[in-house]
Amino acid sequence: MNKLRLVPIREEDEITHFIGVLSFTDAEIDLGPFPDLSTKPIPRRSRSFASASPIGDRNVSRGLGGIFDLSDEVIALKILSKLTPPDIASVGCVCRRLNELTKNDDVWRMVCQNTWGTEATRVLESVPGAKRIGWGRLAREFTTHEVTAWRKFSFGGTVEPSRCNFSACAVGNRIVIFGGEGVNMQPMNDTFVLDLGSTTPEWKSVLVSSPPPGRWGHTLSCVNGSRLVVFGGYGSHGLLNDVFMLDLDADPPTWREVSGLAPPIPRSWHSSCTLDGTKLIVSGGCADSGALLNDTFLLDLSMDTPTWREIPVPWSPPSRLGHTLTVYGDRKILMFGGLAKSGTLRFRSNDVYTMDLSEDEPCWRPVIGYGSSLPGGMAAPPPRLDHVAVSLPGGRVLIFGGSVAGLDSASQLYILDPTEENPAWRILSVKGCPPQIAWGHTTCVVGGTRLVILGGQTGEEWMLNEAHELLLATSSTTSSRHEEKRVF
Repeated sequence: MNKLRLVPIREEDEITHFIGVLSFTDAEIDLGPFPDLSTKPIPRRSRSFASASPIGDRNVSRGLGGIFDLSDEVIALKILSKLTPPDIASVGCVCRRLNELTKNDDVWRMVCQNTWGTEATRVLESVPGAKRIGWGRLAREFTTHEVTAWRKFSFGGTVEPSRCNFSACAVGNRIVIFGGEGVNMQPMNDTFVLDLGSTTPEWKSVLVSSPPPGRWGHTLSCVNGSRLVVFGGYGSHGLLNDVFMLDLDADPPTWREVSGLAPPIPRSWHSSCTLDGTKLIVSGGCADSGALLNDTFLLDLSMDTPTWREIPVPWSPPSRLGHTLTVYGDRKILMFGGLAKSGTLRFRSNDVYTMDLSEDEPCWRPVIGYGSSLPGGMAAPPPRLDHVAVSLPGGRVLIFGGSVAGLDSASQLYILDPTEENPAWRILSVKGCPPQIAWGHTTCVVGGTRLVILGGQTGEEWMLNEAHELLLATSSTTSSRHEEKRVF
């Protein structure tokens, strides 16, 4: 296996030429019995492989010896499935036999699962029309972003009373918002659902039992399919550190308080994410005294008696609020931006830090040195807070929106791959008209392929009857009603 890296050579801040560095690594291939690599394993003597290439071509290939002496099943299951999507595309150009093998959709599914992880593959598999699209096409579109585009659409229903500073989360094709700040800073505790899978989407109020106290500046996350978890925020009596869960598919839906032992101190404008579908991770925020925080806590919701655990680290990034936490590579998290503290000053940040929670002793590692920038220089996102951060298949993280000094709109898209040996920011240019305003608490990923940004602000009112979506891949969920309201 090999990897090609192009290094730009500059003179007086201008790129004059490139040097290509090709690195090779050993590949240990087990040619023993077939393990269960996929929920849809390829039959040992599958019809698709039996007819993968003409007999004459296969005999010529096998006459070369080496890999071509192996059966189609071994090549597909033991070799091709271990490669990345770009490598598979390259292998398909070698000869007719390999080209036919790389067209097999089961091979592409295993490639995507090994590259993106089981959870990301499961989510994409549930997308309507995924089987029609095919894994090979999904892999290409997520790698090249060739179909990524902005679209604007509207829907019915109302969210009353009007509010801001609510939190939104996706449950399948449904978008859920909870709480928010009403008139005169009134904390709210109602729940609304928008079903984008419906032929006529509209906001509907969900009548739930035992709702949490009203709040704003909180986080709302999805765990285990249809369950939602709320943490923290600012309520009628000050800051909160309570946890509530709601099963949206229960009959009737009921909020249930989770009495987690040893909770973190009350806070708002913190960041959170979920791990393995069962663990809630909370970082930073603002304490009751107005002080910024830099701690990181984990709550395992699968335990009979959930207990908060502060993740001990030898060093923490500067205290901050309005930042983002993004999960990539199954058990790694990436922190970006926020309003950070430096001595007595507070300033917008574009720092990047990562933590690998699979390690025995996790620690924060800076990807951007404090006050410096990654390779790529001008491509680094301007410092910001309250922005949008989304994890894409393969470990890449997409950043845009938020509050940026001197800008009314921060609609430029930035991509960072923290798994690279030398991560570099890249600007992603896409078709369509982006939203003028995009905040992290109004944005969620629907079905793994659609990034939906709710509404826009007009004076004191937050308009929730329109949305922008960033389509990351081809999907049949884009109905004719969206096509009619396309903005280009």
